[in-house]
Amino acid sequence: MKEYQTEEIRNIVLLGHASSGKTSLAEAMLFTAGATSRLGRVNDGTTISDYHEDEIARKFSISSSLLHCEWRNKKINIVDSPGYLDFIVESKAITRVANMALIVVHARSGVEVGTEMVFNYAKEDDLPCWFAVNQLDKEHADFDKVVENLKSSFGKKIFPLQLPINAGVDFDSVIDILSRKLFVYSKDGKGTVREEEIPADLKSRVDSLHENVIEFAAESDDELLEKFFEEGTLSEEEILNGLKKAIMSRNLFPVFATSAYNNTGVSNLMDAINKYSPSPSEANPIKAILNKEEIERKISEGEPVSLFVFKTISALHIGELSMFKVMSSSVSTGMDLINMRSHKSERLGQIFVMNGKEKREIAHLHAGDLGTVVKLKNTHTSDTLSDPKTLVMYPEIKFPDPVIQVAVEAKSRGDEEKISTGLQTLSDEDPTVSFHFDPELKQTILSGQGELHLTVILERLKQQFNVEINQIPPRIPYRETIKKRGESKYRHKKQSGGAGQFAEVWMYIEPLERGSGIEFTNKLVGQNVDRVFVPSVEKGVKSACAEGILAGYMVTDLKTVFYDGKQHPVDSKDIAFQIAGKGAFKECFMDADPILLEPICDLEVIVPEEFMGDVMGDISVRRGKILGMNSEGSFQKISAKVPLAELYRYGTAIRSMTQGKGLYRQKLSHYEPIPKDLQEKVVEESKKRKEEKK
Repeated sequence: MKEYQTEEIRNIVLLGHASSGKTSLAEAMLFTAGATSRLGRVNDGTTISDYHEDEIARKFSISSSLLHCEWRNKKINIVDSPGYLDFIVESKAITRVANMALIVVHARSGVEVGTEMVFNYAKEDDLPCWFAVNQLDKEHADFDKVVENLKSSFGKKIFPLQLPINAGVDFDSVIDILSRKLFVYSKDGKGTVREEEIPADLKSRVDSLHENVIEFAAESDDELLEKFFEEGTLSEEEILNGLKKAIMSRNLFPVFATSAYNNTGVSNLMDAINKYSPSPSEANPIKAILNKEEIERKISEGEPVSLFVFKTISALHIGELSMFKVMSSSVSTGMDLINMRSHKSERLGQIFVMNGKEKREIAHLHAGDLGTVVKLKNTHTSDTLSDPKTLVMYPEIKFPDPVIQVAVEAKSRGDEEKISTGLQTLSDEDPTVSFHFDPELKQTILSGQGELHLTVILERLKQQFNVEINQIPPRIPYRETIKKRGESKYRHKKQSGGAGQFAEVWMYIEPLERGSGIEFTNKLVGQNVDRVFVPSVEKGVKSACAEGILAGYMVTDLKTVFYDGKQHPVDSKDIAFQIAGKGAFKECFMDADPILLEPICDLEVIVPEEFMGDVMGDISVRRGKILGMNSEGSFQKISAKVPLAELYRYGTAIRSMTQGKGLYRQKLSHYEPIPKDLQEKVVEESKKRKEEKK
């Protein structure tokens, strides 16, 4: 296979909200470039990008897919990323290695929550952003309305470089503003195109936009701006260079018009990618750490070899595949590199370029290119592999925190080890999912970005590791505390023929402020109790706090004072004072008006304005408190505090209330007392669990 030099490579990521047509656009680009002989369809399950059986069944992308094609002697690497909100955070990995973000927007729906999210991801990585208004073949498609929507969301840097003609079911033509030409596409999906004259009624609008484009180009460079003021125009090459500068510096966000399904406007878009998107060597410098110092370096063949792994996937019968970007020099099979996280050596096996699941082996990949390597021993997402003589490391990808948790348990006894191995493999592949055993709740907790995200993970666990598990609600980590002072004088005495046990502990407890935890102190005076038994009493108190007294939950926010007691010269020992300390503490606790505390979460819900009433009403029903509302782009953000117990499967509720257009985030805020009627229910449930165990 042909090897491409750094200057011949273009790396783009397709971003956008679900159902905007990213996968269809990727398919049309591959078909137009001749990388595939048929135009696959999402609904038929025949696209190159969505090849996993989960994606075919659900008809949307679940994980990113690596694609490539050649167009006018340039290699275009395309990463098709998911748009469904449970999986969209995977875009965070791809924006790190792309050199341009192509954000796809539905011609009817315009800017949606996912559009805002991915624009911000691209902004965090300083990526040039382009927009493709797609599905212009649909009824009620409105290009101008969407452009205005983009401007209101992302500012005046939004500018159309194309205009669609006859948007709607008959859409087949686009006007290129730069060349001032009309391109008419065949309606058979083959992408055949012919040039025609611009309709007379559109010439003045096109001329005006053309002048605006030249101004954008001129403003990108002081010399060009001076020439523009002096001569009133720029050469074609100056316009091209100026526009490229404006796009790369994020001072221009160009908008294109497409129907990926009918392959209309796609070849014009690919021409623009060749001309105006940066090669890896032209892109902004990359942050790295060299000899413990932060540096910036360009993608270059001239530096010692290094690569960055941006995604790991587990493939049946093959093993682990690591997708990587060559950050410097070139890589080839058999190279020995150092993993900068583990400091262990890794040998590169076979190197492939990918089109979906199809792999093609290649001998070398040059700086800036994207590829895949098989069966690295201990390398995962976000790892850097570097030349042993020049140890350079690139920052890890920072993924958003999980927003949902479920408890999982094996359906069959003996599967626990297989489940742990499987979840570890899947979490290595997808860093946005995690799992751990919670010793307090005595449950294995699986965390992810949404209910569907976790459902897919569990389905893959079954497919790949042949184990089934049950999803159950995670227990709520309530806390127990007190409202007033409590006292006890507790005696432990045991005589059974042999050595006896004796200890008497005098103790009181007092409430502390929220978040204070547990304090233990002694105020012993005199010789009633030997000081050697103080740690024994403290052990007993800590044991009682860990087990819980009222309902089996951890005790917090109180001070324990051991102030006196009695001992026996023979029968007093460590275990006796542990038991007495535990017993005294329990009596104190029940004498101090005990209460349960429940975890309260900070909740942020981002929704279109028309759904605010329903969402706010639902938050109130969930015992939530609305803290405020403010705009976030073209959406409204509602901030609230809501008990964790009321947020199980909240993602389903949000999707239902907002027609899939809402997004939420939650994180633990603090603890506060639970209402008395609910406390009684929790205590009763705790008693039932104890009886069932007996």
